[in-house]
Amino acid sequence: MNTSALVIMLTTMLLVTGLTVFFFWKVLSAPPKPEPDSYLDNDDEPERQVPGC
Repeated sequence: MNTSALVIMLTTMLLVTGLTVFFFWKVLSAPPKPEPDSYLDNDDEPERQVPGC
């Protein structure tokens, strides 16, 4: 393998590995969205009410 092929291969591998680690870190460190625990917790919100009930 010549030098230019080795440089391109190592650069590509480092770039892909770096991007993978970066995006995994972003996903794993993102704060969770506040969501209700169950359907019963949504009953007092008007936009979730069934019309006519």
